[in-house]
Amino acid sequence: MNLFSDIRTLVIDNLNAMVAEGALPDGLGFDNVTVEPPRDPLHGDMATNAAMVLAKPSGKKPRDIAEALADKLAQDPRVSTAEVAGPGFLNLRLDTSVWQTLPSAILGAGASYGQSDMGAGKQVNVEYVSANPTGPLHVGHTRGAVFGDALASLLDYAGYDVTREYYINDGGAQVDVLARSVYLRYLEAHGQAVAFEDGTYPGDYLIPVGEALMAEVGDAYVDQPESVWLAEVRSFATDAMMQLIREDLALLGVEMDVFFSEKSLYGTGLIEAAIDSLRDKNLIYRGVLEPPKGKKPEDWEPREQTLFKSTAHGDDVDRPIMKSDGSWTYFAPDIAYHYDKVQRGYDLLIDVFGADHGGYVKRMKAAVSALSDGKTPLDIKLTQLVKLYKNGEPFKMSKRAGTFVTLRDVVDQVGPDVTRFVMLTRKNDAPLDFDFDKVLEQSKDNPVFYVQYANARVNSVLRKAREAGIDVDDATLASVDLSGMTHDTELAVARKLAEWPRLIQIAARTNEPHRVAFYLYELASDLHTLWNRGNDVPELRFLQEGNTAASQAKIALARAVSVVISSGLGILGVTPVEEMR
Repeated sequence: MNLFSDIRTLVIDNLNAMVAEGALPDGLGFDNVTVEPPRDPLHGDMATNAAMVLAKPSGKKPRDIAEALADKLAQDPRVSTAEVAGPGFLNLRLDTSVWQTLPSAILGAGASYGQSDMGAGKQVNVEYVSANPTGPLHVGHTRGAVFGDALASLLDYAGYDVTREYYINDGGAQVDVLARSVYLRYLEAHGQAVAFEDGTYPGDYLIPVGEALMAEVGDAYVDQPESVWLAEVRSFATDAMMQLIREDLALLGVEMDVFFSEKSLYGTGLIEAAIDSLRDKNLIYRGVLEPPKGKKPEDWEPREQTLFKSTAHGDDVDRPIMKSDGSWTYFAPDIAYHYDKVQRGYDLLIDVFGADHGGYVKRMKAAVSALSDGKTPLDIKLTQLVKLYKNGEPFKMSKRAGTFVTLRDVVDQVGPDVTRFVMLTRKNDAPLDFDFDKVLEQSKDNPVFYVQYANARVNSVLRKAREAGIDVDDATLASVDLSGMTHDTELAVARKLAEWPRLIQIAARTNEPHRVAFYLYELASDLHTLWNRGNDVPELRFLQEGNTAASQAKIALARAVSVVISSGLGILGVTPVEEMR
């Protein structure tokens, strides 16, 4: 059930009737006609822009269209009033019976309420985290992991076939640095004194890796040149780091469907195949780039390079794909990786990058556009930085990590549920302040607590009702008479519940899971308001002493709130609590 979609269908049906009657010309498109909540709730329950968007193509005044449409809509029993505002906006108020039947519909649908078929089974690949396998995940990776995982769940909820993917950056020089760092820990495990030079990884997390390497090979690599041990240690260290990363992700409840190795692109012909695909489209050429902006002439040495003509697909400049020594630039395997994704047949690709990858956006979009002939969209989401605070001060780095705060540090402090919810309390491209003290506060200012408390309150009512011998299973509550639900505070809750299916569609269409967190806070606020009003208005209390039918009606509304909160928290990857401790 999607009430906004139902009323939009009503609007479209009446517009078609106006066409049939000659009040509107044939051939009008209604795709841009919307039905949504008005900016000011005082104006009504819903508003449609139909008259505004149809005025120009129909050659009619918007107000004339709105007035004619209002007359037709007012004849539907669901519509109480249809009023024209301003130049032609149309505000609708729905009959109270619409809101009274909504909780029963929600309880009948259960967890499927709000689920959508808008994805129509289209295949979506969401790549996220994709941290270099050189150490534990840090707090920046944490935000990307939570955002990407929630986005994948949101799209799944909206009817898409989603693949969660992690790209292992194990083909670059940083993996050699990791191998050398592990080798130092290996020597240390053999009792040697070592010094970590600049450019190596000094974190304590490599101590057990060095010890494990010693257990694996004994003293075979001691005092041996790199040519003897580098390749083997690199593989050993990468495997150890990926195991650590998997364990970090598991702390957040993140499970990937695919781990794709960059190393698998080399020596297999995959990079060459991707570049040949672009060459066949006349997008690979030899040329000289203009000097970068801000470079003085004496700092710039023009040289001929092998370039991808990315400007043909919306980029600012063409991009080098091969170095002067004939080796590939870092961009070439990225092209090949996305070529592989395109070949796998996805309908949509989504990459979740950190804030420092802003310069990659246009070139990667250009590459995917070229590789797929513009048929496969790529949406790139950047997650901004997270600033951590504790006791009013910036949270210190992890000694274990050496240089940064790890995912484990955060989860150990507040738990996975709080971590995940808080990471979604800001839009992904906005900086986020994460205060360990505030996120554990039991107050309205803490959205995690506020939403969980609403769900716990509903469950407390259910427990008390059962203790009083009142049947409050969902099937029973779905069949109760809610015609007595007339108070504005109760109807406000119902109106907010009606927005859930529409919210899912908007969030999925824009790839913005933070909208779910925002909505849950608003729904919880409406539930808490109703609860608190019951202190002053006895007839609003969920348990009506001596009146089972009235109690069940009140509880049906509360239980509907719990159904939606549970679904929303499920998308965010947060476990609903039934009791606050």
